[in-house]
Amino acid sequence: MTTTDDSDFRARIRQSFDRQGAMATIGAELTRIEPAMVEIELPFDPKLTQQHGLLHAGVISTALETAGTYAAYTTVAADVSLLTIEFKVNLMSPGRGERFLFRGEITKPGSTIIVADGRAYAISDGPAKLIASMTATMMVIRGREDIVG
Repeated sequence: MTTTDDSDFRARIRQSFDRQGAMATIGAELTRIEPAMVEIELPFDPKLTQQHGLLHAGVISTALETAGTYAAYTTVAADVSLLTIEFKVNLMSPGRGERFLFRGEITKPGSTIIVADGRAYAISDGPAKLIASMTATMMVIRGREDIVG
């Protein structure tokens, strides 16, 4: 898998993540950045639940898509931006836990299209439980002043 030669991709991704109003709103934290893999964690918050008290599917999807996109950012040059153009989420188990982990990993890097897979886990006492998976496609954007990192 090809990764960017930009040795400072971690700092670039952290700066971009810090500009994400959606991630700040839900209380998400960027906890791990590796080549072709990013993890985001989120504490349980009743404000993010649906009517049954479970983590809302929209929140799960948002965090998974973000993890996958930032995993893609580890594989591209610093002057490139990305936009998600498609994703599919499978909700496998109720979003019940004290914390949640969202891991995005690159399945297929590319110069125009990048494919990422993601997994969401609920964390409480005992082993982490897989609650959702996602496949997402990102489009590489170059030369657009209105869409930057």
